[in-house]
Parts: sequence; C-alpha cells; structure tokens
Amino acid sequence: MIYLLGGSGYVGAAYQALLARKGLPFRNVRRADFDYTDRTALTQMLRREQPEFLINAAGYTGKPNVDACELHKSECLLGNAVLPGTIALACADAGVPWGHVSSGCIYTGARPDGTGFTETDTPNFTFRTNNCSFYSGTKGLGEETLAGVPNVFIWRLRIPFNEIDGPRNYLSKLMRYEHLLDAANSISQLDEFVAATLACWEKRVPFGLYNVTNPGQVTTREVVELIRKTGVSTKDFRFFADEAEFMRTAAKTPRSNCVMDARKLAATGIKLTEVHEAVERDLRRWRKAG
Repeated sequence: MIYLLGGSGYVGAAYQALLARKGLPFRNVRRADFDYTDRTALTQMLRREQPEFLINAAGYTGKPNVDACELHKSECLLGNAVLPGTIALACADAGVPWGHVSSGCIYTGARPDGTGFTETDTPNFTFRTNNCSFYSGTKGLGEETLAGVPNVFIWRLRIPFNEIDGPRNYLSKLMRYEHLLDAANSISQLDEFVAATLACWEKRVPFGLYNVTNPGQVTTREVVELIRKTGVSTKDFRFFADEAEFMRTAAKTPRSNCVMDARKLAATGIKLTEVHEAVERDLRRWRKAG
C-alpha cells in the first residue's frame, strides 16, 4: 500500500491516475479526512497501518501563481517548510520510506559556464540569498529541513505541463497571459515526472535528491513557436521588452527562471523525453479537460 498526501492537487491527481493505471494499491490521505500536519496523529497512523511507501505531493503554490504566496505567507510557510519536517519525523518514527515533491524554483539562471544546476549546487534563489519570492524561499527551507534525513527521495519539479488544457498547465498559461517574459528554463512533463519519481521507488534507486526535468532547456519563444507550429493557438503572442518591464508592470515578486541538469536521474536508468520533443508531442495531442 502506498500513501499519497496532497492527492487533490495538480501533481497529486497525476499520481492518483498513475497508481490507478498501474493497479497499485494506494490510499489518498485527504486533509479534509485526516490532519496529516499533526505529527503525533500521522506517526500513530503510519505505525498502525505501515504503508510500504509514502508520497508527499502536498504543499502551497498559490493561485493563480506565486504572487498569491506573498499574501498568504503563513499557509505557504506551513505547507512548504514545516510540513516536510513533520512528515520526516513521523516516517522516521514509523520506519516508513517516502518521497517528497520539491521544486527547482530555488534556483535562478544557470551555472557560470551556462550549464544546468546539479543536485550538489547550492540553491541561489532562496531566503539565504535574499532575492527570491516567498514561495521559492519556503521551498528552499523545505529542502533544508530534509537535509541529512535518511530513506527519503527529494524530487525537484519545474514548471509542469502536459497535453490537457488547464489553469496549472504551463502551456495553457502561456496561451492565456496577455504578455510573456522570454526566458530559458528547464521544465517537467507532468506525467513523465510522476512516472519517473515512482520508478525511483520501484527500482530502489538510492535515496536522495534528484532533479526531475526533461533533458535540455527551452525558451518561452521556442514554446510559442511550437504552439503556433502545431496549430493549437494562432494568437498574436506579445512579449515584455525585458525582465525589468515584467517586474514593473506585471509581477509582485521575482520569478525563478533556471536551467537544471537531470543527468543524475538518467544515470539510474530513469529517463525523460527531451524537452522540445516532449512539448511538441503534447501540443500535437492537445485536448480540453474533460
């Protein structure tokens, strides 16, 4: 039995679909039914029921985007920084291995040589560097909380997308915003992300930190060209002149735009589709949420 926390969210729903499709027994532990933020209660439940593995897809992202986190700081801090520590203590006490969905948004830019950040690079878009959004800061604290914790996977997700139109889908967002900021990013195809992270447990790869992004990097303009090429949208996409204009006119807090290196995960035999190929594939099978 696999326990899933945060199963009602965008990422959690993808986990539910994958587990059901694979025929793996799981329990979606809903916050409405059970307060998994209570360490004592969570520990008792895990000791009593002894799930084989636990996946934490819970957290606070803010809607419609991370600007909302600036207005709900206590919820953001509890969901992204405190909760992972609570789960770590409960799982340790109950002897349950687990995986945590983290974020690559604790980085900005790329390494000095232009390559992607690896798992050993110190995050540079956190409270420690005093240059981040509150969301990124709390995600950085969440990883610090788990530093040195055994028997846990930490999976870094970046800007999820797939072929289903929806408010959390990166491709949908690009088609709905009035103006776009051109930037290079590593991004994660949602269904490949959940499959790759579950494979970490199934294949019993070493516990630890993994960047789970589609290999390569892609710019906003490249994605827009693929949207046009596939005919999903023919709108006149407009771009900000630069990041300064974006920050001055459209954003309340800095954004993470970064390139990440996913070779550590690939070395385990778990590989995702090259990013341009994945984006074009999903656009060619684009559909409305049904």
